[in-house]
Amino acid sequence: MSAATPTPLRIGTRPSKLAVAQSGTVADRLTAAGYPSELVTISTSGDRSMAPVPQLGVGVFVSALRDALHAGEIDVAVHSFKDLPTAQPEGLRIAAVPDREDPRDALVAGGRVLGELGRGARVGTGSPRRAAQLYALGQGLEVVPIRGNVDTRIGKVRSGELDAVVVAAAGLRRLGRIEEADELLDPLQMLPAPAQGALAIECRERDTELAATLHSVLDDSGVRAAVAAERAVLVTLEGGCTAPIAALADVVSDLDDDGRAIDRLSLRAALGVGEIAGGDVLRASATGELDDAEKLGAAVAHELLDLGAEDLPPAGLGSVNRWIGSS
Repeated sequence: MSAATPTPLRIGTRPSKLAVAQSGTVADRLTAAGYPSELVTISTSGDRSMAPVPQLGVGVFVSALRDALHAGEIDVAVHSFKDLPTAQPEGLRIAAVPDREDPRDALVAGGRVLGELGRGARVGTGSPRRAAQLYALGQGLEVVPIRGNVDTRIGKVRSGELDAVVVAAAGLRRLGRIEEADELLDPLQMLPAPAQGALAIECRERDTELAATLHSVLDDSGVRAAVAAERAVLVTLEGGCTAPIAALADVVSDLDDDGRAIDRLSLRAALGVGEIAGGDVLRASATGELDDAEKLGAAVAHELLDLGAEDLPPAGLGSVNRWIGSS
């Protein structure tokens, strides 16, 4: 008599090509480790609307997946970590943070790099964070708010509607389309969103055995620490994923007091201030211990506050709302 086939883990994912691709990598890793998995597509309110994300609100790509988890319709949810609200809901846990894809932003500009775009060039993005940093470059670019999937955004360049678009390099890589990027933007020019390129693997709090499995198969402790530091910047500044806040942490090698090699976190953060089209970008950085990731993020955020961020409206969204309102 043959052994019973294990019931596949039901992995919830948004229905977009990108979401299915990144969730598929999670399913493949679990299946290869002996835990058969299948994808369950769940449409979110963000998938059904073309309104600017800042107008839709924080968690627009997340709530439907979390509802399905609570209802027992899926066992696991795969999120783009940067889409998650900073507060963890009761009854759910982030069981694993897998290895991170390229966190940088990518420019698609019909064969040109950012420095070759002339004054008045129309650059599309749905991100106030990107908009603030593009304007701060002082190139005289016109930033145009856009929504849509990768095909829609790149299509606006191919058709001539826009001179360029800025998208996440991680998305292009996961779709096998990184060759369409004309330039991968150095974080010194364009610091990415907190947790950009990282995934969050979520399950129910009570499913302790499943959580342990997900952690052992998928979790990367260095990425988890880096994302914790980046998101601590958001928490301290009271900003969500729609605020013009950027942060990137890297695990770097250092020497302790006894000359032994250790890993530490190097964190950089930035915040767009003032009117998006005419303001500035505040920047701060620090290095700390992996075990103190959240403390490091809070310290860098407080440095931004000392530089002038405390004078912003709550969550820093006043200029963002004026920017998206002009679309």
